Amino acid sequence: MSGSEGDDLAVASEVLRREAQAILDLLPQIDGTFSQAVDLLAACEGKVIVTAVGKSGHVASKIAATMASTGTPAFFVHPTEALHGDLGMIRARDVVLAMSHSGATAELLAILPVIQKIGAKVIAICAGRTTPLGRAAQVCIATGAIEEADTLNLAPTASTTVFLALGDALAVALLRRRGFRPEDFALFHPGGKLGKALLRVRDIMSKTKNPTVPAAASVQEAIVISKEANLGGVSVVDAEGRLAGFVSDGDIGRILQRHRGEALLAVMEGPVTAVMNPRPLGIDADTPGEKAVAVMEERPTYVLPVLERDGRVIGMVRMHDLIRAGFTCRVDGE
Repeated sequence: MSGSEGDDLAVASEVLRREAQAILDLLPQIDGTFSQAVDLLAACEGKVIVTAVGKSGHVASKIAATMASTGTPAFFVHPTEALHGDLGMIRARDVVLAMSHSGATAELLAILPVIQKIGAKVIAICAGRTTPLGRAAQVCIATGAIEEADTLNLAPTASTTVFLALGDALAVALLRRRGFRPEDFALFHPGGKLGKALLRVRDIMSKTKNPTVPAAASVQEAIVISKEANLGGVSVVDAEGRLAGFVSDGDIGRILQRHRGEALLAVMEGPVTAVMNPRPLGIDADTPGEKAVAVMEERPTYVLPVLERDGRVIGMVRMHDLIRAGFTCRVDGE
């Protein structure tokens, strides 16, 4: 290893140590004001506006995105843009989360009188409660003096890391207050691998149609219901609505191919129980979408009845529904 490589590793280790220590040094300073900030954010009837300048501004944008994705409506407003019209985005029912290491950033201080006139509440994250920003806020989370991680102690490094960690702490405290669930997270993350991992069959299935017939129905009645729904089949249910059988479009096609004339008429007028699959495969509504794909590929089939835990049929999920939700499916089914 060359000397320069060794120096680089030493610098990296020192920066990581300083930034980690900056977060640890913050722990003794976290007091009741943090809960007061969470109270204010949780009671907010409008939106949370996160604002900061420079490197802290980039962190503020990320904090707003994290809050929005975890159930707290939030967006970022740059103080300079706020001075040129974006203050119109802020309303009295909003809460402004303002961040400044020094607590004296000119652009932030310039918008505070207007925010106060609008009537929005202000939460400050800054060095101390006696700073101009700290004094102007309803709640101030004081970080104390933070030693930056660069060798000049000038570039925003450890301070922005602290801001990021505090923003995450506020977002997580809020989602716990609100009882935010994995289903809620999935609602706000419909795209990408993360969103797909959280999707359940009940989120993907057809929600407007649930083609079912009672066991006493005729084959013709089952075919009519199936064709009207156009989902790939019809579930046969018992008196409690539980799955008792299934007739797929493939089953219907084979009936029409095998029978003609009076033989076909007799089948059509006969009971659906005579042609249904008496041991149908259904799928629980809370099954992850990825598992539903695996079930269809193993079967193979293009459609499955969707069941509640008590066995009641509540709809159908098709391969088409899974593909539309972003899953990759390979099936040679009916």
